[in-house]
Amino acid sequence: MKSDGPIVIIGAGEAGATLAAELARRGHSAPIHLVGAEDCAPYERPPLSKAHLEPGEAARAVPLFAGGEMPDTIIHHRGVQALRIDRAARRVELSDGQRLDYGRLVLATGAASRRLPIAEGIAGIRYLRTLREAQALRPLLVAGGPIAILGAGFIGLEVAAAARKHGADVTVIEPQARILARGVSASIADQVQQLHERNGVVFRLGTGVSAIDRSGDAIALIFSDGGTITAATVVIGIGAVPEVALAREAGLMVDNGIIVDARLETSDPAILAIGDCSSFPLSIYGGRRVRLESWRSARDQAAMAAALISGEAISEMPVPWFWSDQYDHGLQVAGLIDEGVTEISRRPGEDVLMSFHLAADGRLVAAQGFGPGQAVARDIRLAEMLIGRGARPDPAFLADPSNKLKSLL
Repeated sequence: MKSDGPIVIIGAGEAGATLAAELARRGHSAPIHLVGAEDCAPYERPPLSKAHLEPGEAARAVPLFAGGEMPDTIIHHRGVQALRIDRAARRVELSDGQRLDYGRLVLATGAASRRLPIAEGIAGIRYLRTLREAQALRPLLVAGGPIAILGAGFIGLEVAAAARKHGADVTVIEPQARILARGVSASIADQVQQLHERNGVVFRLGTGVSAIDRSGDAIALIFSDGGTITAATVVIGIGAVPEVALAREAGLMVDNGIIVDARLETSDPAILAIGDCSSFPLSIYGGRRVRLESWRSARDQAAMAAALISGEAISEMPVPWFWSDQYDHGLQVAGLIDEGVTEISRRPGEDVLMSFHLAADGRLVAAQGFGPGQAVARDIRLAEMLIGRGARPDPAFLADPSNKLKSLL
């Protein structure tokens, strides 16, 4: 059913701002309120750990809206936080004293950097989630002092690559036995690590940091295995936690994110949740509930929410897709690799590796690729389509790079 009354969107990141733009594009007649805690226009976050940190142009906002201009029909509340949701009155109370009535409320509150308790209050500790944090970090990389990065996930490794381009000495510390333990298979992770090592990054794997101590201009990191290193700057990239306090205080169901159904509706049908803060079911994996910190997922959910609010038919959530830039190489992942029980490797080129993951019944459930530039983009896109169709390809066919994936469609 088409929504009546004002639309209030809490969160002006990728999901929230894209939803506002989609509603404006559809000519939505009711007021569209976009509430954002940052005192600036919505911007793209992926460049923060990539182009913003690398040599060349200084970090600046890449506008999220086409042409850089927000549609006039969107009322943007900048530098304002939502304090309370009155579900009975369908009203949101803001930190500037305003009270916004809503016909539909959309929570796009995103996620926040996971904090490391032993690092709190120590000068020289950096996190990376916002434009302001990227602008503060970049000069430290340019300065070239030793950089220690805690966490070998996508963000940590992208920061490591940028720091090496500035000539800084870089050490990456990861408690897991390998890098990218949550994101990709061991075979792909090994290729990524070799690329970083060829570019001079030092890895300390299988050990955590038990203490951090600052003395003068140096920060000492004491490892759980007894080792020690010093750095001028420490960047912490140990994951993110969903921003759910507002939803929880409003009595909505929360479990590793704000729980929504296949229509993105929370336990209150008048309230939707989209983006990094939402926990939603994926029909392609039997209704498995996931929370994705993904640029594409945020945009896909924004489009779904816009259709729902506008009274249009909505589609199912597409296959998850992630990407990362590492130096001049691209890493792409389609699907959820932990759904697979068999991994099939494929070597389309000397410096290119693809891997496919099959479920016990032979269905293709995930694919990954790593190689120079966009070398894996086409095959990952084809694999994504095959995953969506529930294809059961012959493992021998997948392993042979002379076979064209397109022929399976």
